[in-house]
Amino acid sequence: MPVQPIKFYQTGSFAVGNRLLDPAQRSVQADTRRTNSLNSGHRACQGCGEALGARYALDAAMRATNGQMVAVNATGCLEVFSTPYPETSWQVPWIHSLFGNAPAVATGVAAALKAKGRTDVRVVGQGGDGGTVDIGFACLSGMFERNDDVLYICYDNEAYMNTGVQRSGATPPAARTTTTQAVGPEPGNAFGQGKNVPLIALAHEIPYVATATVAELRDLEYKVRRAMEFRGARYLHIMVPCPLGWGSAACDTIRVARLAKESGLFPVFEAEGGEITGVSKIRRRVPVEDYLRLQSRYAHLFGEHPRTDVIARIQATADKNIRRFGLLADDEAAQ
Repeated sequence: MPVQPIKFYQTGSFAVGNRLLDPAQRSVQADTRRTNSLNSGHRACQGCGEALGARYALDAAMRATNGQMVAVNATGCLEVFSTPYPETSWQVPWIHSLFGNAPAVATGVAAALKAKGRTDVRVVGQGGDGGTVDIGFACLSGMFERNDDVLYICYDNEAYMNTGVQRSGATPPAARTTTTQAVGPEPGNAFGQGKNVPLIALAHEIPYVATATVAELRDLEYKVRRAMEFRGARYLHIMVPCPLGWGSAACDTIRVARLAKESGLFPVFEAEGGEITGVSKIRRRVPVEDYLRLQSRYAHLFGEHPRTDVIARIQATADKNIRRFGLLADDEAAQ
């Protein structure tokens, strides 16, 4: 991918020292002229991945559109913590829709702008996995089918966090939620349920589909910028760890997101017209156990009687992703 060649990393990390880079390579977040689309004063939990993802994505979108952008936001954590009446933390044109109709509302905004001849103003729809994968899925699929000129962003924290950490269609196998308790012979969420919306979007053969995590800022910003180069329906799926719902430390949000990608559980790729055009290779492959142990929603797998059988099934999923998307560097894959 275009963002991968940068090699100036701080010792022991993947963080890039911006002073070592050409100005054209520096991130939007490193620019003092960034929009601060989601500004300070919001009420997200400490370490909230969704707050990071929304700010990163919309700041990049504002730069890509020269500040000509409208955001449509589904009900959910992002809406609730950013707009407690009568306050707001948004510094962009922003519309709150219902839980399930953000894609439809965004479509209407895009249609109105087209009718007014405003081709300069772009539309971004956004929501969590509950409003995207479950409640808003029909509207989203319709948006894809019609190829409406909207970039839709899903901030995936893998459950309904705002209403009490209930299972969603994006909740991974074996994860504990309030509706998938860690009891019985198969504790946590069942295997074989849910849906993979990035692949469903890919099957619609829309102009652009991509996945990203908050752990790779430049990759995320690049994909927003790239998405804005297209007209028609576009979809970006961002992994945003939730310390509260996942039971991870607030200081580990970026680490957890990175391990999801480095283990192969969350493939990072981009596609155009239904064809995968690039993948973000795994830099340092880790076993899924390294990722799972940081989250108390998987604590039942590591108790007095470890569920090595369940961990092995999760590892098999990661291995399948690695093969399917070609996530290993050529030299490592040959071993």
